[in-house]
Amino acid sequence: MGTELLYEVENKIAHIQINRPKPLNSIYPDLMEELSAAIKQADEDNEIHVLVLSGVGDHFGAGYDLKLNWSEHYGRDAIGKRRMLTDCVDFEYTPWDCSKPVIAMVRGYCLAGSCELAMMCCVTFASENARFGEPEIRFSTAPPALIMPWLVGLKKARELLYTGDIIDAQEALRIGMVNRVFADDSLEEETFRYARRAAAISLEGLQTTKAAINRGAEIAGIRQAIAYGVETGAILDATETETYRKFEEVRARDELTAAIRWRESQFE
Repeated sequence: MGTELLYEVENKIAHIQINRPKPLNSIYPDLMEELSAAIKQADEDNEIHVLVLSGVGDHFGAGYDLKLNWSEHYGRDAIGKRRMLTDCVDFEYTPWDCSKPVIAMVRGYCLAGSCELAMMCCVTFASENARFGEPEIRFSTAPPALIMPWLVGLKKARELLYTGDIIDAQEALRIGMVNRVFADDSLEEETFRYARRAAAISLEGLQTTKAAINRGAEIAGIRQAIAYGVETGAILDATETETYRKFEEVRARDELTAAIRWRESQFE
């Protein structure tokens, strides 16, 4: 593995860590490929029963790296945006498509694409300082994978996705976005305590149970719903709204941090 991804195996558990603490473990194409390959590697190793996914440092992840010019690679038109969102969704499905349980261990920011990645995991444990949300709509962009309604219900998902509001760990627990919340200094201990319990189950038992749960959601239409979200999201991403133009103007003049502060100040 490269330096931006750490991979350790012990007691039938693979611990995969995103190692980009300075940019808040934000995601970009090369890392998407590397993380997907690491999850597939663990999935193919029959000595591994459970995976734990986390971020090095204070945050799980701030989403996709906005400092990169994604349009330069994919293009600004709807076709290019559709291809970009499709690639992101394929990446985010990696924990879901892994035949083994994947546990997200979250502290700090868990936003946008990183939040979707955590929601695609089987189980999510969070520290009390964790913050969850999908703020993309504030910047006239769309979440690649609209999985939130499947976890928290339509009403709550609408409330959060219409505003891009960020919630704390206790609220995420209350609405079913996470399984448990622990003090920050005990998060890793408690996560691996559960991982060891699950890893003691036969591999066949874990794989068949996960397959049955996932297939039920897929029969209910989760993949079709997310695929439709890609189509509509591509249209939004390709539309130069007034907010998008102003955001890009501030970014070009004062850089990304200033542009984010400009937009967030309107919701304070």
